[in-house]
Amino acid sequence: MEEHIVRFLRFLNDDRGLTSNTVAAYQNDLRQFEDYLHARRARGNGNGHSIPDGSASDGDLLAGADRAAVTDFVLGLRERGYAPATVARKIAAIKSLFHYLHKNAVIPEDPTVHLEAPKVGKPLPRAISVGEVQRLLNYGRDRTTPDALRDCAMLELLYATGMRVTELVSLDVEDLDLSEGRVRCVGRARRVRVLPIRPTAREAVRQYVERGRSALLRAPSSHGPLFLNHRGQRLTRQGFWLIIKARARDAGITTSITPHTLRHSFAAHRLNDGEDLRSLQAKLGHASISTTQIYTQVAGPAAPQLVEVGGR
Repeated sequence: MEEHIVRFLRFLNDDRGLTSNTVAAYQNDLRQFEDYLHARRARGNGNGHSIPDGSASDGDLLAGADRAAVTDFVLGLRERGYAPATVARKIAAIKSLFHYLHKNAVIPEDPTVHLEAPKVGKPLPRAISVGEVQRLLNYGRDRTTPDALRDCAMLELLYATGMRVTELVSLDVEDLDLSEGRVRCVGRARRVRVLPIRPTAREAVRQYVERGRSALLRAPSSHGPLFLNHRGQRLTRQGFWLIIKARARDAGITTSITPHTLRHSFAAHRLNDGEDLRSLQAKLGHASISTTQIYTQVAGPAAPQLVEVGGR
């Protein structure tokens, strides 16, 4: 089963264009399911005849992954108290794997075809107020150390564009066009969008590129990753998470902050300022307008709503 999981994950990354975080989550879920199948086989699939682990082929293990095995695995997750959202994601990973294997004639039938995931109510995105955003952006603005210039540039750019955190840390220097006030980012499914940068964010990024990034680099270069850590390497999502949490704490912001707080705040505040949903959808990189519409529940009552003409 190992080789099939590897091929499937490669398919998700290369052909489906899923983010590295999604592929990593699917990998963990499928490894857990594979471990369960090994343990189930060692128990003899409940028939009292155990099979030593490793004595059967990869195909034998896959053959044992019938509907009963999948159902038992899911029931085990629920009995151990896994959250419905986590169970739903693991089911999605397993269903996607077996759909892929069936479509490619690796297995004759898909044992998950009638398996349903639990209903999960998606929580509303959480935005902070304009005042809290300004406190977050203004804190430490007078500092000129390389990391302070970097942090200021990241936060300003994130709130100015509404990019996802993964898109932010994936930026290269070549993606910037500061003379025109634009930045190019690659989103989900490798969709490219070019976003305008407001003057304050443009200046913060310029200061970082000219005075901060060069100090963080081990070897001076005008190419490569835009935002760097202290080792001169690309900053990670986890690194950004630690930065924004510390910044919010030091700025005295008690509202819960997540890595996407500024993205959610950007969307809600733009709607409050009168931006239409179609324009906001393009900036956020949403494939569906329904995803963007969620922000009308976060923004104020004056936020514009989508009006479809002719029932389309």
